[in-house]
Amino acid sequence: MNMPLKELTPAEVRRAGWEALREKLGPASTLKFILDYDRGEGNYTELRKKIFKEKTVKDIIEDMKKEGYM
Repeated sequence: MNMPLKELTPAEVRRAGWEALREKLGPASTLKFILDYDRGEGNYTELRKKIFKEKTVKDIIEDMKKEGYM
């Protein structure tokens, strides 16, 4: 299924995603991936604005380094 994304319905995109995962990971690992995937809740942008309100990019990078993410 190599149709441009804009031509696919949401259901077709989900189906293509499942097929791609299953082909690449196999059924068991696909299920593990899906169970680990979390869409989250709330407003991502507003939450980030609140969390990082008083921080500069430099502050955030330093925090990431301290936590071992970089």
